[in-house]
Amino acid sequence: MKRHRELLTIGIDVGGTSLRASVVDSSGQVIDSAQSPTPHTAAALEHGLDRAVQELAARHPVSAVGLAVAGFIDSDRTSVRFAPHLPWIDTPVASQMSDRIGLPVLLEHDANSAAWAEYRFGAAAGGRNVVMVSIGTGIGAALLIDGRIYRGSYGVAPELGHIQVVPDGRACPCGKRGCWERYCSGTALVDTAIELLAADQASSTILAREVFLDPGSLTGRRIASAAQDGDEIARRTMADFARWLGVGLALVSDVYDPDLIVIAGGVATSSSQFLDEARGHHARLTTGAGHRPLARIASTQLGEAAGMIGAADLARSEFLIDAR
Repeated sequence: MKRHRELLTIGIDVGGTSLRASVVDSSGQVIDSAQSPTPHTAAALEHGLDRAVQELAARHPVSAVGLAVAGFIDSDRTSVRFAPHLPWIDTPVASQMSDRIGLPVLLEHDANSAAWAEYRFGAAAGGRNVVMVSIGTGIGAALLIDGRIYRGSYGVAPELGHIQVVPDGRACPCGKRGCWERYCSGTALVDTAIELLAADQASSTILAREVFLDPGSLTGRRIASAAQDGDEIARRTMADFARWLGVGLALVSDVYDPDLIVIAGGVATSSSQFLDEARGHHARLTTGAGHRPLARIASTQLGEAAGMIGAADLARSEFLIDAR
């Protein structure tokens, strides 16, 4: 334990359903973890965060905390402007938490945290200009330029999930129509499967029978599993997903010209079923294909731990650089 002294930090992934905290060392290794449901009020959430830190700090000599949050973070990385699944609006989360726990606290967007972890310790190691596309219920994204996180002028870049790929397409909760994540996400998998089943009502596949018996049973994970088992509707759904992933990644390559794109998020666990096909669409649709190098497209190596690892490492870099 002594060899970790002054180098251990805590990273917490503040999700809409769970708080996942880990003690992380300077090589990106998770030393210890704690998890609890995410409370629904600000006071209860802050108490839950404090309790997670206190639990881990009682067992390890931690020196700083990083919070990975899905929401808009101010440019100083101290306040949450807005987080759709958390009870914070224009809240100075970092300073308030630091005052309560007696440790420095850094805020970072969850996709930025995960991308940083992959860049430092995972699939993006050795990359220079890196885009992470995190695909779950929707699409989160992060961009590293010359090894530095790019946040934009106001701290909200890049919102790739809401690039319009189909004018007047599927309605999106953001208020627009045809956003990329409405065709390339866990939610989109379900919508596409339902559309295919409606267009082929004579289908007698396993997935069709399951949906007939229980329409609410359909999930992205179940579709991926059914595709793996050879279900025709599920396979067509995954093929459509791969096509839209390739379409979006080609746009990403045209705009950012990255050398590496990392696919992360819950859907990435099924990447063996769609990633090769998506690479083909990306190669075909990227402007200048055949006359320029194409970005390498890789799947996450750190999985769900990436956000915690990245937040912990960013806190270490911000507060403890002299202790390395």
